[in-house]
Amino acid sequence: MAQFKAINDRVEVNGQTVLSVANGLGSMKALGLRVLKDNGIDDPKPDGWYPQQFWLNAFKQISEKIGANTLLQIGKSIPDNAKFPPEIQDVHAGLAAIDVAFHMNHRLNGQVLFDPSTGRLTEGIGHYRYRKLDERKAEVTCDNSYPCDFDKGIIEAMAKKFKPAGSIVRIEHDESMGCRKHGSGSCVYTVIW
Repeated sequence: MAQFKAINDRVEVNGQTVLSVANGLGSMKALGLRVLKDNGIDDPKPDGWYPQQFWLNAFKQISEKIGANTLLQIGKSIPDNAKFPPEIQDVHAGLAAIDVAFHMNHRLNGQVLFDPSTGRLTEGIGHYRYRKLDERKAEVTCDNSYPCDFDKGIIEAMAKKFKPAGSIVRIEHDESMGCRKHGSGSCVYTVIW
């Protein structure tokens, strides 16, 4: 899947998640709000819904004008700014929950793409595909429209949030499997802790 290009123009992102662009910039929050405004999201509200393509355009502008490290920082802020299932207790559950949270924070044609009451997930935006490799190692394949560095930040933040005490988290981007920055349909990350 191409970075910065929505799969469907009718996909929307909730405001709480959109605001992570500004919140992820820390002391430069005003810059984040200006980038959002430049891309059609003026004065976002946490309970509002905004076109995913506008948000992706903001990411593209950040990538081109500010850099990949800023996208990484914004990704790291997602677990604190987006809706996640409440029952997460460990790294494996946290990494597996990224896809559910991804769908909980997006909607298509006015319908949120994950219903926690039924467990029903609706397709249409790609995925964060989790696979357990062993007790302290997992793989996450990202085949969605978001930038590679942003996804890496989300994965890193979730792993660090739920890691066992005293462990160190390491994320490896397996570029031998391709990278969306270079036209691949997905990026694969190995998470070790």
